[in-house]
Amino acid sequence: MKLLSLDTSSLAASAALWEDERLLGEFFINAKLTHSQTAMPMVEDLLKATQTSLSQVDLFAVSTGPGSFTGLRIGIAAVKGMAHALGKPCIPVSTLKGMAYNLLGFDGYVCPVMDARCQQVYTALFEMVGGRPVQVEEDSAIPLTQLENRLSRLSKRVFLVGDGAKLCYNECIGSCPNIVLAPPSLLFQKASSVAQAALEDLEAAVPAAELAPAYLRLPQAERELLRKQNQKG
Repeated sequence: MKLLSLDTSSLAASAALWEDERLLGEFFINAKLTHSQTAMPMVEDLLKATQTSLSQVDLFAVSTGPGSFTGLRIGIAAVKGMAHALGKPCIPVSTLKGMAYNLLGFDGYVCPVMDARCQQVYTALFEMVGGRPVQVEEDSAIPLTQLENRLSRLSKRVFLVGDGAKLCYNECIGSCPNIVLAPPSLLFQKASSVAQAALEDLEAAVPAAELAPAYLRLPQAERELLRKQNQKG
């Protein structure tokens, strides 16, 4: 079985192709380019480099959030288009869960952290059991101070991963001595990790039309509109 996965949830973007239990290839870019410029060219180059036609892909996976509102829409739309054209199923994967799979084989906890601005973070918590992540705190958008309080109660080593990991580390290291940054090569979202999470949750497959982003909070424009409406009321 061939699985094509995509992650465009943050500044970094990546595409990966798996066949059964083998990673055939992965393209990753972490530059100031829009995902509309990079996502589909990466997929096309990946398929070409692995001598795979799109019609040979059996299953698609994509990170569905939380993350950049625009980035998520681009990645989900790309996967929807490919999967719908082929009539193939898709597996939605939480961005935070995908990042936890970066650290397969590690011992302790994994805390994915994404910068949600205004001293807020998107986060979750996973305990590594037998080297595999088991989620113990659900995906949420919370103040950084609340995450600091959560991490300060943990006695095991906690690996921070994600684009907000350094922010969290710098803010929390004084009260959370067990936190450590994930290695640089494992710090950001990776499509290969999205694929591994998907392969362990095949029953979550849905038709392309049912893919939808999981933002965890409203886009800024909608939040501003609600704030103005509340002020008028």
